[in-house]
Amino acid sequence: MIALPIFILILSILIIVHEFGHFIVARKMGVRVEKFSLGFGPQILKKNRNGTEYSIAAIPLGGFVKLAGDNLEEFKGGPDEYFSKPPGSRFWILFSGAFLNYILGFLFFWLIFFVGYPTLTTKVGGLIEGFGAKEAGLQVADKIIEIDGQRVAYWEELQNIVQGKKADEKAKLVVFRNNKEFTTSIIIKEKQFEDPLGKKHSIGLLGITPFEELIKVRHGFFKSFTLGINKTWELTVLTYQGLWRMISGKLSIRESVTGPLGIFFITSKAASMGLIALLHLMAVLNVSLAVFNLLPLPILDGGHILFLGFEKIRGKALSLKAEKIITQAGLSIIITLAVFVTYNDIVRLFGDKIQKLFVK
Repeated sequence: MIALPIFILILSILIIVHEFGHFIVARKMGVRVEKFSLGFGPQILKKNRNGTEYSIAAIPLGGFVKLAGDNLEEFKGGPDEYFSKPPGSRFWILFSGAFLNYILGFLFFWLIFFVGYPTLTTKVGGLIEGFGAKEAGLQVADKIIEIDGQRVAYWEELQNIVQGKKADEKAKLVVFRNNKEFTTSIIIKEKQFEDPLGKKHSIGLLGITPFEELIKVRHGFFKSFTLGINKTWELTVLTYQGLWRMISGKLSIRESVTGPLGIFFITSKAASMGLIALLHLMAVLNVSLAVFNLLPLPILDGGHILFLGFEKIRGKALSLKAEKIITQAGLSIIITLAVFVTYNDIVRLFGDKIQKLFVK
């Protein structure tokens, strides 16, 4: 059960970083922070310091920062209250939580590229019947060191070049076998596949599978910085594209969304694979949390930012009644989504076992 404390630690880091973003910027803007809580439910520990109550609660599946006067019912007009601040200041308070998660995700990617990560080599592990590699005489344990004049050392490099080719194109390979190099040409065949966003593509294939040979790849400090930025941006674009395809019905929500239960099982798998896998998981979770939290849904930071936009246009905040109705609607949406993803995780992870209990 080592995965459970790791899961709680990862979740706690996500929450603390997010809420600390709100906390530190609120303080900077002159807003009094009444509470900073990690978790929900009964309090296990609490301490008051400089007018703020810091606490750890029993259920570590969230957290919150309570700002003075951060809802219209409590707002009294004090200078240190949230609603006393102009929309610009409130925007930065709201935005800062997701922004800190986003920055942390980037830092984890930067660290992964710098300390090194395992990747597959170009060694052939298997040959697929009916494809060019077998017809050209490639063998298991052959190592491809060059394709069309480009040196390759990693499976991903080879894969990217080959998948960009069309059917019946020839790929000229330099292969290493029994301490000797030889050259051969392989005819590319195409196959259709579905990417993580549910889009269908035709890709070129040699007809080989990778050998289970891993090497560690490291990059310099500044190169890792650039790669970290690129990786963070790619994940951001992929996440927004995925969300749009789910909204438009082109991507199954059931197959694409997971909740705490699913994340726990992903964490268990990552923990068994080592530190780099855990760092990668934390990077992905931080960026994903930032993107999700900035969606324009009521009760999320993105929803509150949307209200600020309306306030800026109208010249005044929403009425207390309107805010209550929108918040309740948003809460209903989030609760429904939470129930759905939890049910979906249970069916996906334990469906077969549950079925066996009822089908004899």
